[in-house]
Amino acid sequence: MHVNIAAYKFITLDNLEEMRAQYLALCTELGLKGTVLLTPEGINMFVSGPREAIDPYLAWVRSDARLADLEVKESLSTEQSHRRMLVRIKKEIITMRMPLIKPELGRAPSVEAKTLKRWLDQGHDDAGKPVVMVDTRNDFEVDVGTFDNTVDYRIRKFTEFPEVIAAHKDDFAGKTVVTFCTGGIRCEKAAIHMQNIGYDNVYQLEGGILKYFEEVGGDHYTGDCFVFDYRTALNPKLEPTETVQCFACRAVVTPRQQLAPEYVVGKSCPHCAGAHAAAGH
Repeated sequence: MHVNIAAYKFITLDNLEEMRAQYLALCTELGLKGTVLLTPEGINMFVSGPREAIDPYLAWVRSDARLADLEVKESLSTEQSHRRMLVRIKKEIITMRMPLIKPELGRAPSVEAKTLKRWLDQGHDDAGKPVVMVDTRNDFEVDVGTFDNTVDYRIRKFTEFPEVIAAHKDDFAGKTVVTFCTGGIRCEKAAIHMQNIGYDNVYQLEGGILKYFEEVGGDHYTGDCFVFDYRTALNPKLEPTETVQCFACRAVVTPRQQLAPEYVVGKSCPHCAGAHAAAGH
């Protein structure tokens, strides 16, 4: 079995080139595969390998005082979840183009999975306010699965989120808003931005959907969770599903859609066939 870890931390990093060389060398030595993003605002990683390689890797990462408290989400698979190892330097962990948002200087309030489940069970938070879930992910990710009765603005990329959430501020008056995403990065930035523009009662789901699955399962959630690796989607037991991504158009293809004649592995799917038809090809 392989252990797949996802982790991030907002923290100032200033020796990125040095870190890149060190991370790449160690991951290669240990036979790990995945992606590590190093940015001035922090680190984000999805890394896969056997337990005997993952454990020393994490111990080494946490030996950096800046990352000593790095929290990790785990899932298991029979294969490594990535095909190669990449260590990249980028401007942001997740592109939002809002330079005033600095999670390292102070996070928005967070709600843990077990507390959120209790709120959703009872239909309100501990102060009696209605709870509204806001999905900060892209539309194709939401289509694979999301929380029940969630607010979904059908954004195509995260840079669209600040404008659309500002335009709908009045919709959330008197309510408690919980932002969520796959692993916590986007909803952390989203919640801080919402606080900055005057939202009164906003939380981020600690650890995102994957931590929710890990701690409480799939209650109040319908479908699976899209992940950015070969597994495509995980169910609430954190197991890979039969959902795949089309090689040609990158659309998500469900098991039912894979039965269509337009689905040819590595070549086409019903989504791109429909797009071609609409374009008159």
